[in-house]
Amino acid sequence: LSRAGLRSPQAKEQGGLSGKPLLRLSTEQLAKLHLLTKGSIPLIGAGGVHDAASALLKIRAGASLVQLYSALVYRGPGLIGEILSGLSAELARTGTTLERLRGSEAEAVAHHGLSGT
Repeated sequence: LSRAGLRSPQAKEQGGLSGKPLLRLSTEQLAKLHLLTKGSIPLIGAGGVHDAASALLKIRAGASLVQLYSALVYRGPGLIGEILSGLSAELARTGTTLERLRGSEAEAVAHHGLSGT
């Protein structure tokens, strides 16, 4: 897994990555898989989910489910409620459903990547 762009003093260490450093790459790969499968199978958006905005990125890239791990460890179970509230607020604001959002930006993410993450 590429460590390009990491600014941590541990960036050159061996071992796995988790959390925010995975958001961009994992979301781009998720979008590509969503397009390859034509949205026909449930996909789990994992890697870098830390708030409602990052959960929405995964859903718009094609995730049917979103996995929390590192952020849940560091922020605790209250994070789940924060994300659900943020998702509900976005759905109310846009007047849409999660199913309509799912994969709605997969084409753009797969072909142009994510900027600013």
